[in-house]
This record gives sequence, C-alpha cells and structure tokens, in this order.
Amino acid sequence: MSISNVLFDLDGTLTDPVEGITRCISHSLEAMGMPSPPMADLACCVGPSLRNTFARLLGKNPGDSQVERAVGLYRERFVSVGLFENCVYPGVPRILEVLRKEGFELYIATSKPRVFAVRICEHFGFHRQFSGIYGPELNGWFDDKGDLLTHLLSREGITGKDAVMVGDREYDIIAARKSGIRSIGVTYGYGSEEELINAGADLICHSPAAVIDSLLMLAKAGK
Repeated sequence: MSISNVLFDLDGTLTDPVEGITRCISHSLEAMGMPSPPMADLACCVGPSLRNTFARLLGKNPGDSQVERAVGLYRERFVSVGLFENCVYPGVPRILEVLRKEGFELYIATSKPRVFAVRICEHFGFHRQFSGIYGPELNGWFDDKGDLLTHLLSREGITGKDAVMVGDREYDIIAARKSGIRSIGVTYGYGSEEELINAGADLICHSPAAVIDSLLMLAKAGK
C-alpha cells in the first residue's frame, strides 16, 4: 500500500502557535466580561476548532450568538497580532525539504481558517512546499476536520490508501479515520502519546526526524 500524499496539521505539528492562540482567547473572554483561565490552562485549546473551544469555555450551553461574538473578538486581535505570535518547530523545514525531494505531495489540513493558514505559511516561507493549503472557511464550513479531509481528498483526486495524516491531537487522528486514511501522531506538539494512541494513531513519532523515517518506511513498504 503506497503512500505518496502527506496531509499535515499546522498548529502543534509544523508551528508552535500557543502564545498567539492563548492570548487571543484571553482577550476575547475578558472583552466579554468573563475571567480568563491562566495561559498554561489554555494550551489545550491548540487543536480543536475555535467554535468548539468557545462553546466549552463560555460555560453551560452558550448560545450561538455568544460563541460567534467570542470568535469575532478573538479574530480582532488574531488578524493583526496573534497570527504571528508563532514559531516553526526546529526540524520542520527539513521534513518538508526531504519529503519533497523524495517525491511526496504535501498538503496542509488545519482547523485554523484557511485564510489565516495561508498567511502563516507565507510568513514563514514554506507555502511553496505545499500543493494545497486547506482549512475551514470563516463562516464555519469544514469546521469538522473529518469533513475537511474528505473534501481535500475529493478535490485533489487522492485515494484513501495513498495518503496519511500527520498531527499532534486526537482530532487529527479521528478525522483521518473518518476519511479512511492512515495517521501519524506526533508528541512534540500539544497532544500526549496516550491521547494519540487512544484515538487510533497508526504510528507515533516523538520528533520531526522520526516523521521523515516513518513516512519513508511507509512509502518503501508500498513498493
């Protein structure tokens, strides 16, 4: 079973966005007159969709209007400041360089809105390494990551047996299973090894270098 297409999560897999995400969530909550949890407690918000995050943080059964207001306040700060409170993980540029040289097609599949994901990739200069950058629209289309992956595979004409998802949270692994592709969980981001294994990751990698080795192994096994 050959693997030639790799779908990468962005936050917690290619870049470490924790400062920007947590500061923007705190800004949103405080603007709504609510106390913000400590920044360290908000690190778990790296991964899930923003609407799901605020639905949890805003208390019991918040209305859609409250969630959308919180998202809007978050984006007010994120679009000008939080977007770039971010850094590329050491070793990630080499992952992309090696995989492209080995003939893999690379894609980003992120829970971050696509318009922001494109700007981040351009800011860090690795957008040219990807054949496509996929994420939800600002109105919430494809907030469900499983739907996003299914859309990506259909649009790019990729079969499930020819692709693998690489991500750091259970949401990435669950989405991969939903869309019928294999998955690699990375532990250098924001999900634990236990979380990734329980979600059903096919392989676990503890470093960017291990991601390269695992993908080359999968590709070789399919030849």
